[in-house]
Amino acid sequence: MIVTLTPNPSVDRTVFVDALPHGAVVRSTDSWSEPSGKGVNVALALNTHGVATAAVLPLGGPVGAQLTQMLRAARLPFHAVPVAGDIRSNISIVEPDGTVTKINEAGPELTTAEVAHLVSTALEHATTARWLAGCGSLPAGVPVEFYATLVQEGRRRGVLVAVDTSGHPLHAVLDAGPDVIKPNVDELAEATGTELRTFDDVVSATQKLRVRGVRSVLASLGPDGALLVDSSGVLHGEAPAVPIVSTVGAGDALLAGFLAAGGSGRDALARGLRWAAAAVQHRGTLFGGSDDAVPVTITADPPLDRRLRAG
Repeated sequence: MIVTLTPNPSVDRTVFVDALPHGAVVRSTDSWSEPSGKGVNVALALNTHGVATAAVLPLGGPVGAQLTQMLRAARLPFHAVPVAGDIRSNISIVEPDGTVTKINEAGPELTTAEVAHLVSTALEHATTARWLAGCGSLPAGVPVEFYATLVQEGRRRGVLVAVDTSGHPLHAVLDAGPDVIKPNVDELAEATGTELRTFDDVVSATQKLRVRGVRSVLASLGPDGALLVDSSGVLHGEAPAVPIVSTVGAGDALLAGFLAAGGSGRDALARGLRWAAAAVQHRGTLFGGSDDAVPVTITADPPLDRRLRAG
């Protein structure tokens, strides 16, 4: 069982366009809405692949009611924490080459009692789980130390905790010693205050975070695959090049596959990459699964002077 916690879930509207000229009236070629938020996306990927999961999230207002219906339609097990505010709506604009422009609302302001209820609900259901994954941004009213508290309380209960966030919440969780964090290149650069141009830069940045107490860093490198850095060393993995329809949810699928395969080592990295490769070939996050027979290249000796295409 893997429990996910999404403090700031959303209903995401994905709109496909032929081009996105600034200041122009643009006609969409296709669009739809779906449940989202990083932790929700992770749970959806797990559920799609038949991995036992449950999503914990706040729900309130008309958009919260819509999100509830969507989660039920997706047959995703979830535990709702009622809140007074309205859940946010986000927009993703996708261009033909797979480029995604996202417009994210801030989300509701949670009360102190609602925040406490969210944490206690996640921990309650995680006590029988292998992993608890806290993912995404924090809405107003949620302290920046939210994920740090989650890690500390999870450790007291013997639960492994993975965190996928950015900015101040990422800085705040580092010293708490999460078992896994999953930054992308931009998030890793911001967290370490360094410019990342090569694999060597990425490895050096991940080591800075591990010195702070992070046990494993799963760095998503976009077209360059992913790097896993932990006490065993460095692993780099790449999946075969595939047609990119949309990158929405690809990083969440990477984390989902990684945790589903145990959350450490070659097999976990390979599965995460396969799931991510499947995700980019579909529109949105409700993709139909992946082929675990797809070959993935994993090496413990990546070319450190290789320049990042994602940078």
